[in-house]
Parts: sequence; C-alpha cells; structure tokens
Amino acid sequence: MLAVADSVEVLERRIDELRGAVRRAVIAGELTRARTLHRELRRAERTWEQTLAALVGAKGFAALVEEPAATGPLLPLREQVHHALTLLAAPAAPKLIAQVHAAFFGPVGGDMTGARFTHLRRDEERSFRTAPHARPYYLCSALTAEQLTPARGLFAVSTWALERRVMGPLSPRVDFLTAAVNIAEHAARLADNAAVTRLLWRFAADIPGGTAAFDEAASDRSGYGPAERLAAAARAELVVHAEADRAHRAAAAERVRRQLTDVEQLFGSGRDRGRETT
Repeated sequence: MLAVADSVEVLERRIDELRGAVRRAVIAGELTRARTLHRELRRAERTWEQTLAALVGAKGFAALVEEPAATGPLLPLREQVHHALTLLAAPAAPKLIAQVHAAFFGPVGGDMTGARFTHLRRDEERSFRTAPHARPYYLCSALTAEQLTPARGLFAVSTWALERRVMGPLSPRVDFLTAAVNIAEHAARLADNAAVTRLLWRFAADIPGGTAAFDEAASDRSGYGPAERLAAAARAELVVHAEADRAHRAAAAERVRRQLTDVEQLFGSGRDRGRETT
C-alpha cells in the first residue's frame, strides 16, 4: 500500500510538471509540442485515477469519480483561459476564450457561464491583493481608456503591456484583427483540424476578403492555404486602424501609470466596479 501511495505522489509531481510544460509551449507558440504534452498530461491524469483507485479500492473510487461535479478535465479553468488568451494575444470575452480553447486543446471543462468567469476574475484580484506579484501571471481586466474602469466582459493577462490592456474607440476592432492574425498563424502550423477551421471561418466572416481566402486557397496550388490568406486579409485592414489605436492606447496607458495603484492597473479603478459583468 505504501508503494502505491508513493506512486500517486510521483504522478502528481509529473502532472504538475506537464501542466507547466504545456503552458510554456503555448506561450512559445509551439502548438504541436503543446498538443503532444497535453495528450501526455491526459494519460498521466488517467494513470493517477487508476492508481488512486488501487489505493482506496475500486468501488470507493468509482463512487467518487461518478459524481457529476467531478466530471470534466482536471486542468484548472484558470490555466485553460490563460492558454486561450496566449494564443489570441489580445483581450477577449469568455465566449471567444472558450471557442479558442475548444478548437486547439479540446472543450473547456465545466459550466462556461459568465458567473464562473466573474468568480475567476474576483479570485485573481483577491490573490493579488493577498500576495502581490506572487504568481507568474494573473488573469485581469482590460481597462476602458476614458474611465480606467474594467472593460465589460474582457479578460487580459497581467504580463501584457498596459498598452495592450487598455481599450480605446478603435481597440475592439484592432484586437479582433490581431486575434485573427494570431489564430490564423497558429492554425497554419497545424495539420488540418475541423474545429480550428470552424474557428477560422468565424473570424473570416467579419473580415473583408476573409471568406474569399478559403475559396482562393481551394483553387490555388501554390500551397498558400486559407489560414495564411486569412492572416493577410486581417493584416491589410489592421494597417488602417493600428496607428491611431496605438496612439490612443499609449496616452491612456500613461494616465493609468500616473493615476492608478498596482491593483487598479490590473483590475480597474473603484468606480463602477460593482457593475462589471461578463
């Protein structure tokens, strides 16, 4: 029995290592490696369950894992959201975060309601207030450029520059196009994947020339696929808006640095905080 308990501890350390490796691969843009590591993580988690069952008895463990609350992936929601935001490289709403994670890594576990994301953001703020900068990153709020309050329903990552986390008048469109470029570039490195293709179509529908990218790729033998063409279409529009948006965000970021505390720079000023929803 002691040997089995030791095996559980070894597996738990391995699971922790694999979760960190998945996060680092995603951040580095190594999606093929990330998917391989993610599959290895799943295998380790299944082995952990089997080993724990041997420790406590199959009947007792079955009663535990068959509870509805225990279903879903073991990877915490926080890490899943971080993975998706890292791919997008722009503030995003919960719906898009869930779509991106489902396409590249499999469905996000649990109930993806706005309330769950609200609790997640509040947990992140409590953690930062308790031990500032103790974590490698925090899931924080995008900020409105005018009021410096939380932008409704938009998540960001604390390690991003302030200029990426404040939202001016053009920022929603710029961030959509930025996300489209990043998702398309990541998709281009992968083998054909139906879920990723559906995600690309969602972006393409709101980009001039986006849907045409799929028709052109189908009839072109140059090897320049729909993902690359979609990225090019998004960049073409991005050029139109990027400079004005950059100037507006830079000015707002300077105001944030002068006026807000460290906590407020991540989660917004105290005004209208209670009205924030996801």
